[in-house]
Amino acid sequence: MGSELMYYVPLMGVVGLVVMIAKAMWVSKQDAGDANMKELAGYIARGASAFLKAEWKVLGVFAAIAAVLLAWSGTLVEHSDWVIAVAFLIGAFFSAFAGWIGMSIATKANVRTTHAARTSLAQALKVSFNGGTVMGLGVAGLAVVGLSSLFIVFLGMYVTDGNANGDQMMKCLEVLAGFSLGAESIALFARVGGGIYTKAADVGADLVGKVEAGIPEDDARNPATIADNVGDNVGDVAGMGADLFGSYVATMLATMVLGREVISQDNFNGMGPILLPMVIAGLGLLFSIVGTLFVRINSESASVMAALNKGNWFSILFTAVAAYFVIDWMLPHTVHFVRDDVYTGILKINIFWAIVLGLVVGALMSMVTEYYTSMGRRPVNSIVQKSGTGHGTNVIGGLAMGMESTVLPIIILAAGIYGSFMLAGMYGVAIAAAGMMATTAMQLAIDAFGPIADNAGGIAEMSGLPKEVRERTDNLDAVGNTTAATGKGFAIASAALTALALFAAYVGMAGIDGIDIYKAEVLAMLFVGGMIPFFFSSLAISAVGKAAMDMVKEVRRQFREIPGIMEGTGKPEYEKCVAISTKASIREMIAPGALALLSPIIVGFSFGPEALGGLLAGITVSGVLMGMFQNNAGGAWDNAKKSFEKGVEIDGKMYYKHKADKPSAPTRRL
Repeated sequence: MGSELMYYVPLMGVVGLVVMIAKAMWVSKQDAGDANMKELAGYIARGASAFLKAEWKVLGVFAAIAAVLLAWSGTLVEHSDWVIAVAFLIGAFFSAFAGWIGMSIATKANVRTTHAARTSLAQALKVSFNGGTVMGLGVAGLAVVGLSSLFIVFLGMYVTDGNANGDQMMKCLEVLAGFSLGAESIALFARVGGGIYTKAADVGADLVGKVEAGIPEDDARNPATIADNVGDNVGDVAGMGADLFGSYVATMLATMVLGREVISQDNFNGMGPILLPMVIAGLGLLFSIVGTLFVRINSESASVMAALNKGNWFSILFTAVAAYFVIDWMLPHTVHFVRDDVYTGILKINIFWAIVLGLVVGALMSMVTEYYTSMGRRPVNSIVQKSGTGHGTNVIGGLAMGMESTVLPIIILAAGIYGSFMLAGMYGVAIAAAGMMATTAMQLAIDAFGPIADNAGGIAEMSGLPKEVRERTDNLDAVGNTTAATGKGFAIASAALTALALFAAYVGMAGIDGIDIYKAEVLAMLFVGGMIPFFFSSLAISAVGKAAMDMVKEVRRQFREIPGIMEGTGKPEYEKCVAISTKASIREMIAPGALALLSPIIVGFSFGPEALGGLLAGITVSGVLMGMFQNNAGGAWDNAKKSFEKGVEIDGKMYYKHKADKPSAPTRRL
């Protein structure tokens, strides 16, 4: 097949997109329930679409300005070209489109999952997971098609001598980096904006609805309940889709850049190490499709989490087995990683083990996150017990558990980095990250299942469906809280390995020997980089606080001024709460996004490439720890709340429902 192999990679992505379309059509054909359910789902869908349109208007302006600057800078750098701006715009569009695909199907799957729960838990799982699968296949399929197709185009434009290790290949990959930059830029704002939206709506709905008015979380009388359900879609679906699309592309690209420094006497004009990450990604996409076939249950008592894990493990296993044969076919017995005229021999079997190690690290990270955020496990039960004595001990318990939850993931991650480096140097670290990201389609399917199930439960509550329906959706929702946290943990771990691979690629392309922390400017920027995730988090949390205050005021106003809301005769103005979250999130996402984008530019131009490396190292370490802590603490708190609402026995003592769910709960004056 020779060099024709590269043309088969986009086809694998196309297969994923075709299956995605088929599953989307299947979900759309399912029954959406009665007129009331359809009306509520329509509110959610319109609110989510309104947010994305408002966000895209702002991001469109940003993308246009950034593209002009990139085109100009491309003419100033020897190994770049103005075409990098075109790649940037395509990457930005694909990232936004990937998020839209997930959100579009999620707002259809939610109400159909609710109706399916009238029949059985198995049918509800089938609908919700197929909705999540559309998201996973859309993200992975677009990433594989987009990156591999642009690589083919740029290879034809810039590489004329077939030399995989030459300056022409460097220019090709430099221009291709624009695709990754566009994807990551949109992902940043989509994640921040969506996160601010969902948490502002969530806090507003809970503080006034549950605590003050004494009504259930998803009661139709709560004016913010629609905004809360919209937030699940724009934050945990569209935002996560764009986020993992960016990480997925960045991982493949970083490995390709390092692959340029590998000398390989293969049948692909020496491009085997460059093509390998794209081939692994394509195979991982195909085997993720196979893995989805194993996600099913046959009874009401069956474990939903076990079914999801089964599909995940099969996709990982199939990808690992296929990787062995692909590497054996694509690479010679030994390749050589070359940097600074130093030749390091790497056995191809070691590259295979590095991929396996990446897959294992991803699986272990998911298992640890599942442990710390699942109902019935020690961490969540510990928070439940501490919550029995008040708010203060609840906060203390959650913070302590979140901090503890960073220990095992960091040890696993460190072992993966060290092990993959010992196996195949920095190329081994990069290919391990590519291995971890190979089953992104399955990971995202499991992750997107969560907010779909959450929305399904909300619609069941608002529609007043029978108790057994809500019990089934609550079952899915509790698992969904864990899978959402697991998905975020996977994203954090993959981002850490990707950042390290990008770091190595940056050192090579910047023309520096390394990052020397004995230099004052490097050490100073290392500390500044460590601070940035804290400041970023401060800006994001403050933004949530401001938006939540606006939401609380609006909900209180509606309870006060609209007659008959509590009696069910007055209709809340849902759209006003949706508008508040939309405007606030778009406004407040600018500052955190600007911090993330501008700080590397300012430091790079002010202090040079080595100091910039120090900044990036500080950001990476601090950001990974902060992300794990916040993700696991949040997931554990969420399922501790679910444990209270269901009622749970721990060490012989019963912990009962939240007081807002009790008929005798006092109603505070608004």
